[in-house]
Amino acid sequence: MIATRILPLASLLLAAAIFGFFYAWVCSTMWGLDAADPAVAIQAMQAMNASVRNAVFFPAFFLTPVVLAVTAAALIRDRQRGAGFWFALAAGLYAAGGFGVTALINVPMNEALALVEVPGTREAAAEIWRAYSDPWQFWNQVRTVASGVAVLLTGIGLIKIV
Repeated sequence: MIATRILPLASLLLAAAIFGFFYAWVCSTMWGLDAADPAVAIQAMQAMNASVRNAVFFPAFFLTPVVLAVTAAALIRDRQRGAGFWFALAAGLYAAGGFGVTALINVPMNEALALVEVPGTREAAAEIWRAYSDPWQFWNQVRTVASGVAVLLTGIGLIKIV
């Protein structure tokens, strides 16, 4: 009983937290960096990428798919297969579209940017920033949509709990 009441809420909280994290990059952070001097944008992004791996970020990013999957299993074990299905679907979608995209695309881009020495000319910095920012933002939007849909699927799962 506790597993089928507490876990769904924990799933919702974690899924919403990571969606909000990705969404903030879409609607403010990257726009702000794009408007800044390119050398400053590179340095700021390098600093943010270096600081993001922390204990506050860990639960939302790493534990969301785990808690969603455990919730699905607990619900299915409790004979609430309909609700469990939605949590399992949310787990799979976030694992592939949120976690997977981040690990396979955004993180390698971040690691490559971390090795960049900020050039002395604005033109060279602008070229580096554009080459990084445009594809990074595309993939961030993919993971934002995937995470947002995972939140919606989690909500559907919550509605289906008896």
